[in-house]
Order: sequence, then C-alpha cells, then structure tokens
Amino acid sequence: MANIKSAKKRIKVIDKKTAQNRRIKENLKAILKDYDQTIAAGDLEAAAEKRTLAEKKLKQAAAKHTISKQAASHKVSQITKKLNAASAAK
Repeated sequence: MANIKSAKKRIKVIDKKTAQNRRIKENLKAILKDYDQTIAAGDLEAAAEKRTLAEKKLKQAAAKHTISKQAASHKVSQITKKLNAASAAK
C-alpha cells in the first residue's frame, strides 16, 4: 500500500481510468454484438446505420487510448467487410 500522498492519489486516478475504460469497452462490445445480430437477420439498412455508429465509437475509443488506433482500424475494416459481403450475397 502506498504511503506517499501523491502515490495514494495516483491509485485513485488509476481506479477511475480503469472503470472508465471498462465501461467504454463493454459499450463497444454491445454495439458490435448488436451489429452482428442485425447482419445475421439480414436487415442491411439498419446494419449500415449501426456500422456508422460502431465506427464512430471505435474511433472515439482509439482517440482516448482505450484501444489502439490499429485495433480500431482493424475492427472498422472487419465490420465494413461483413456488410459488403452481406450486400453482395443479396
């Protein structure tokens, strides 16, 4: 356990950041899961809107360093690829 006042403060700050990052990641997972379910259902219009939302949230998470920029770009690429494949199949 920390004895120095600044170290105690850092522990509090880290706990806050950890909680914030966890909330952001859980929200991202929920958005991506909802997107996958929409693709599976075959509703391409709704899927296109949800892709836009997912892309926005991924970029925001990357901007706040919750996930890396490369991971965000990779996930955006993958969800776009899924939508294009579903569109081509119809």
